[in-house]
Amino acid sequence: MKTPKPYHHRTLSQKTLRPETLMMGYGYDPKLSEGSVKVPLFQTSTFVFENAEAGKHFFELNLGKVAPLEGEEAGLIYSRFNNPNLQILEERLAIWDNAEDCLTFCSGMAAISTSLLAHLRPGDTVVYSEPIYGGTQGLLSKILALYNVRGFGFFPGRDGEDIHSVVATAQKTGPVKVIFIETPANPTNQMTDIAAAAKLRDQLEKDTGVRPLVMVDNTFLGPLWQRPLDHGADLVLYSLTKYVGGHSDLVAGSVAGAEHHVTPIRQFRNTLGTMCDPHTGWLLLRSLETLKIRMTEASNSAERVAAYLLKHPKIEQVDYLGFLKPGTADHDLYQRQCASPGSTFSFHVKGGTNAAFRVLDNLKIIKLAVSLGGTESLASHPATMTHSGLDSAALDRIGITAGLIRLSIGLENPDDLIADLEQALAMA
Repeated sequence: MKTPKPYHHRTLSQKTLRPETLMMGYGYDPKLSEGSVKVPLFQTSTFVFENAEAGKHFFELNLGKVAPLEGEEAGLIYSRFNNPNLQILEERLAIWDNAEDCLTFCSGMAAISTSLLAHLRPGDTVVYSEPIYGGTQGLLSKILALYNVRGFGFFPGRDGEDIHSVVATAQKTGPVKVIFIETPANPTNQMTDIAAAAKLRDQLEKDTGVRPLVMVDNTFLGPLWQRPLDHGADLVLYSLTKYVGGHSDLVAGSVAGAEHHVTPIRQFRNTLGTMCDPHTGWLLLRSLETLKIRMTEASNSAERVAAYLLKHPKIEQVDYLGFLKPGTADHDLYQRQCASPGSTFSFHVKGGTNAAFRVLDNLKIIKLAVSLGGTESLASHPATMTHSGLDSAALDRIGITAGLIRLSIGLENPDDLIADLEQALAMA
């Protein structure tokens, strides 16, 4: 068993330290950086080797030609491979999901595409939940098809269709190598059962000898309110742009899971060059220190805003996880899988697109912009923005109506946000 370095301890007097505590110093030794209390920004492209033999050894470790010695860390070579900011960031991110390994990327889509490319080959198939983020939908249904990888979507809320029937269909065209889930779904908060997908994965391995990976996009609730690896997922992915970054000032992504699942992705990332840059990594280290406070406050405020919208006469429906009815299958799943409804949800305005646009155009505090999870509240119209690549039939099929507005609650006073929505809805 490896002896952790002084700055890699996760316990104190046999007490396990919480993630929010570890975000303040885990993986960092101030003695190595002139005593700086915070991790400095290592804004460099390359690193000096002590001698030629050290350079040779570092490359052999990076290429997997030799195994590291006990307690040995990969030597610094070049910021496309590794960088102190990214190494510390990835170690801290892994803590939240209790993952063995983690990688960071230049965007959420870079994390998703690199992970899929590392684990798929021509002739394979992917089964994915719907609705799903528009960029992911395009990758799974169009881009991968150019490389003879077929994508099959399933919608948990659609009568007579579930993951099992879609997997059976997908297998006819090629082995199912990935089950990709986004839960809760963007933008409707549709839930997908991660444990059930993991159980199906195990059954497929038993029946076919091929073990697909269960990949979960955990951006909406993670890493505080949902931990997919605990429910059997193999890999958990994030757009770090959202809650983890949390300030709408960076773009990044990540993947975490068992080391043997992450290693092939690392090799692809090194070649494709989709890694996070040092400055963005430094900003993310800053953001991790306040992650729990921000997500908790935003979630508390979202509950009050959603309750107001639920009673408004111009609102047809509010897709907020806190409103799931006890005793229903969705509520039972939510209770098993999630710790909070989070702070991003949708509501449906009566009157379709015209009414929704009037609401959006009259907001004064809530900003009209795509993205979510920032300190400021944001509103958008998925049917004509993030999911505009889908035709009307596809939008109807997955519940993205013309009147649907996605709302991400930030850190403003919730009473002020309610006042803003009230005056905007008066114009609908």
